[in-house]
Amino acid sequence: MPRPADPAKRADLLHRIRGYVLRNGLTSLSLRPLARELGTSDRMLLYYFGTKERMVAEALSLDDRRPLLRFRDVRNSTDAPENAAGLRRLLEELWEEFHSPDRRAAMPLQFELMTASVLHPDKYGPLMLELITEWTDLYAPLFVRLGMSDQGARNEATLLVDATLGLLYGSLADGDWDRATTTFRTLLDRLESGWTPDGT
Repeated sequence: MPRPADPAKRADLLHRIRGYVLRNGLTSLSLRPLARELGTSDRMLLYYFGTKERMVAEALSLDDRRPLLRFRDVRNSTDAPENAAGLRRLLEELWEEFHSPDRRAAMPLQFELMTASVLHPDKYGPLMLELITEWTDLYAPLFVRLGMSDQGARNEATLLVDATLGLLYGSLADGDWDRATTTFRTLLDRLESGWTPDGT
């Protein structure tokens, strides 16, 4: 009978894997050089994580300060917004957290994952779908709370997720974070009136 994985060693490996991937990127990630860097073997990494792709997914989700985790806490609390203005404030706070300087280090890796999911959908497609679904699943119930139908809420959530990803990607490319913030607020200006049952 195989010996069960050591949880403490697994957790330590995962923290170190995250650091390695942030420094070196995803595209050329190979298990053997990674294992050498960590002082272990590629076979041992597969023993702990199953596949390279699952290992990457866990490394990306390791950060317990991720803005979406705070967003989930708010959504599930009594502080969840009860009107369009409150939801807008929450979305603006989330935007500020996403493009704050201390979050930008991980952002290139997220977009590298997005590219890899298009070029290698069999390997990385499920990871990108998981990320986008996480966003959409967090947003949609807040729109339902404001009186939207389930489908309308899902559509609105999808629009916000896709637009936010595009603005973050553009900011990363050209470095103009102020322009992206202005554009994000313009988007909210145009959408906010539709977040009430009578559209006013």
